[in-house]
Amino acid sequence: MTTNEPIGYDELDDAVARLQLGVESSELHGSLCGFLSGSGRIAKGALLETLHVDAEAATPSAQDLAFLDTLVQQTEAELADPELGFEPLMPADDRPLPERADALVEWCRGFLGGFGLAGAEAHGKLTDEAQEILRDLGTIASSSFDFGDEGEDEDALIEVHEFVRMGAMLLFAECGRRPASNSDTVH
Repeated sequence: MTTNEPIGYDELDDAVARLQLGVESSELHGSLCGFLSGSGRIAKGALLETLHVDAEAATPSAQDLAFLDTLVQQTEAELADPELGFEPLMPADDRPLPERADALVEWCRGFLGGFGLAGAEAHGKLTDEAQEILRDLGTIASSSFDFGDEGEDEDALIEVHEFVRMGAMLLFAECGRRPASNSDTVH
């Protein structure tokens, strides 16, 4: 990974496996997105602690912590992107449909957990649209899929993925944004 290249699902998956995190990569990214969207702040080097993710391997190396810090910065920048460039980190489109559908369910579970961890004070002030998005994400998070016609299933997954993507950005815009001056603070 170069500094100009964004972190992708495969790189995150490698880090999750190396650190033996006990969560799937999509769930970890969903938790991060939910936490940031719920106005949570993550201190440098504290992603796993903040999201209550246990690393079963040895203490994460400085390189692993730097990777996770980059993931936090990248995710926050993508969620705030005025060009709507945010994408949930999921297995590539060439992976089997059930694997991608399960990853989307895991991402939504993680998002809801992260959003809840961020604190309930902002949640009571959500618009009706934001509350509906959270309810819909909860429905997706508790789903299991039956597959039939592969073309129709692929189209349905694309539609659900797009809803999740846009919903995350809306929730971030509604309660996750912070003044730009805080994003450059070094602790």
